[in-house]
Amino acid sequence: MKRAFGNIISLMVVVIVLFLIIPIPPALLDVLLIINIGLSVLILMITMNISEPLQFSIFPSLLLITTLFRLGMNVSSTRLILSNGGNAGSVIKAFGSLITSGNIVIGVVIFLIIVLVQFIVISKGAERVAEVAARFTLDAMPGKQMAIDADLSSGLINEEEAKNRRYKIQKEADFYGSMDGATKIVKGDAIMSLIITLINFVGGVLIGMMNGQGDFTQIMNTYSIATVGDGLVSQIPALLISTATGMVVTRAVSDDSLNKDVIRQFKAQPRAILSTGLALFFLAAIPNTPHLPLILCGSMLVILGLVLNRRLQRTRLAEELAAEQGANETAAAELPSESDYYKDINNVYSLLTVEPIEMEFGYSLIPLVDEAHGGRLINRIVIFRRQYAQDMGFVVPSIRLHDSSSLGTNQYVVRIKGEEVARGEILVDYYLALEPASPLGEIDGIETVEPAYGIPSRWILPENKEVAEIYGYTVIDPLSVMLTHLSETIKRHTYELLNRAETISLVENLKKTSPELVEEAVPNIVSYSMLEKILRSLLKEGVPIKDLGTILEVSADSLNHGRDVDMTVEQIRAALSRTITRRFCEDGQLRVITLDAEVEKKIISSITRNEQGVYLALGPEIMQQLIAQMTQHLKKFNDLSQIPIILVSQVIRGYFSKMIMQFFPNVYVLAFNEITNNVQIQALGNITLDASGAFDQQMGVSV
Repeated sequence: MKRAFGNIISLMVVVIVLFLIIPIPPALLDVLLIINIGLSVLILMITMNISEPLQFSIFPSLLLITTLFRLGMNVSSTRLILSNGGNAGSVIKAFGSLITSGNIVIGVVIFLIIVLVQFIVISKGAERVAEVAARFTLDAMPGKQMAIDADLSSGLINEEEAKNRRYKIQKEADFYGSMDGATKIVKGDAIMSLIITLINFVGGVLIGMMNGQGDFTQIMNTYSIATVGDGLVSQIPALLISTATGMVVTRAVSDDSLNKDVIRQFKAQPRAILSTGLALFFLAAIPNTPHLPLILCGSMLVILGLVLNRRLQRTRLAEELAAEQGANETAAAELPSESDYYKDINNVYSLLTVEPIEMEFGYSLIPLVDEAHGGRLINRIVIFRRQYAQDMGFVVPSIRLHDSSSLGTNQYVVRIKGEEVARGEILVDYYLALEPASPLGEIDGIETVEPAYGIPSRWILPENKEVAEIYGYTVIDPLSVMLTHLSETIKRHTYELLNRAETISLVENLKKTSPELVEEAVPNIVSYSMLEKILRSLLKEGVPIKDLGTILEVSADSLNHGRDVDMTVEQIRAALSRTITRRFCEDGQLRVITLDAEVEKKIISSITRNEQGVYLALGPEIMQQLIAQMTQHLKKFNDLSQIPIILVSQVIRGYFSKMIMQFFPNVYVLAFNEITNNVQIQALGNITLDASGAFDQQMGVSV
């Protein structure tokens, strides 16, 4: 029983198809026609109460089923009209008599108007909207996915939420694609209704005259009532379904149900309602106009406008009083004057403190930071700190936020240990639109460059946001722009933020789970200063230090055998191969640039050791060739979401990485043994040397 109920929709579709073949008695046809009308009303009500199209994702399939159901009813009613002397049940007769009202011409004209409105206005419009929505949704998919990746990288969302948002984007594209095809069914249904109506009328009249059912006037009256009634009970559900189709494809920018959206947005415009009422009063003063209806409608609108305007003013007054009360509380808690504060010499020492991270911003950016004014920057920073700790194993220290009169009103500065490392400028009342490779159209805005990644962009007005997304731009709000720049700056300078105190804190945290390892290794074999240097080297090249147990264990084994810190770091990287693979690999693929075997041989032969340590002594000709070729090959990563990676052997990885970091700070160098075996490596280029390339031992580059 349960299985049969689970397949009830499939059984209903089979029964609907059988209606096209099996005759239906008039009584059963009456019930089915009422069900058809009720189902159409239900679907329309659902589409008016959803806030986004995916809440009714079955609509395209349901559209096909309801259309097939109507066609089945049409065929059955046509069979009864032509074979039963125009008698197709009480429902069709009642609707036909209601429309014709004793006049065949009026009935036919009204029926044709309903059909043409449904076909030309609603069905045609819904078809066009669905077609445009499907095309623009597909075009906007890359930009939306880039926005998800940006939120994920800045710590605004986690991997699970990013996965759900990508799935929703894919479902939305599939839905609009299905709706584009489903609207063609609605259009075909309207055309078919006209054809069936013509067949019913002409065929009925011919059959009535051949069978001698009465004189010509009686036959025309009988079959016109039946034809118009049949067409009407078919077109009313079709009109409702077409309206529902238009509702679904036009709900892209809604925040709630249609009822709530209409009421809320009309209530927000009391002046427009009041002006409309006054305009109706003006029309009522013109001679020969319908004075009473205009005065009644105008009075209602004026009263409604005054009530809504008074309510809106009370709301604004309450907000102003709350803001004034907050300002008074702030003034009451005001600190002593600056001169009085620094009379105490102990307070002067506070000026010597260097903050690990601080962010200064201009006056216009205060609302983005101040929680009292709805600022969300602090909450977003907390989310980023948590996500970064989970990914990299390092806790970002507290960030000091304060305004600065020395900056422009829209500027901000990020400082690491008191020194400026990044600067940007944002427009609070605008959105930043990142330009795609090939935009579908040009959008008006102020040209600029995205501060975190250097992407060409435009500051656009909020009303142009939807148009920009349709054209393929990735649109970001000002707060996200500032937070992304801050987070990317912190990531680049994380290794500078790791100090001795943080190193001790990490070891103490490890002691909770691995006390024996910590007791054996620290500080007997691995001193805190040496461990700090190792962790800084890993963070500088983007390697997570979350697996501190493995790092400490490998460090103890390596340093116990007399190896230096650089060799120890390379051994740790090999032990963290799975972590490094997860960090830099996407979807089981790794796109890299490789070095020719001859290049690696020359680099190995150029490794030189002296009192200051180990360095590479490469001739200027070889250096120029390497830098020039890398510059060309790295351009291939511009269209990829992956960061640039150079893959080399373990022997030269550390030295080569230090060398190119001077020229390409955003390029990572990995060794073959740091990549797991299940990764597919794709070489985008290979760096070689010309036949004339030779070493010049007189001039080297120390790293």
